[in-house]
Amino acid sequence: MFFSGKKAVLEKINDNISRKVLAHAGGMMAVEVHFKAPITDYGIHSHPHEQIAYVIKGKFEFKVNDEIFHLEQGDSIYFPPNVSHGCILHSDEGILLDTFTPQREDFLKKS
Repeated sequence: MFFSGKKAVLEKINDNISRKVLAHAGGMMAVEVHFKAPITDYGIHSHPHEQIAYVIKGKFEFKVNDEIFHLEQGDSIYFPPNVSHGCILHSDEGILLDTFTPQREDFLKKS
């Protein structure tokens, strides 16, 4: 299955965060998430999906339960299902590549 990056739509979540679904099928999904400063609220949340976040650009501070992790370009982090997590941005811009399994049906309804 092929997905054209040129056809992926960048959806505005709020003034500082946008995302585009890059690919999804079966039980997996890849999503590019764009951040613009300032982002100082972790946006703590949880979901029933496994997730891996890979830092394409920028510097991030992730909070997972009560632990803090500092990530920059080339780093990645794994979140098990139903674990509270979120991030703040420590650079002017940032881009994450998020991979979910199963796919986020809630993201598909909006894209």
